[in-house]
Amino acid sequence: MPIVRIDLLAGRTPERKLALLRQVTDAVVSALDVRPEQVRVLINEIQPENWAVGGKTLAPPAPEKPAE
Repeated sequence: MPIVRIDLLAGRTPERKLALLRQVTDAVVSALDVRPEQVRVLINEIQPENWAVGGKTLAPPAPEKPAE
């Protein structure tokens, strides 16, 4: 039973994720000659503040506080 794990940033629509799940399943079925029922696809959505590149998170910067 093939298991595919996908890590991606949170924020995609349910429709986009469903399209991804279907296409990945189709690719695994084709590549490994298995039935779709045998394929498991897991999506792990990661919040931008928990994903960093070069030591900086992908979260939008916090708004600056006005000077007092």
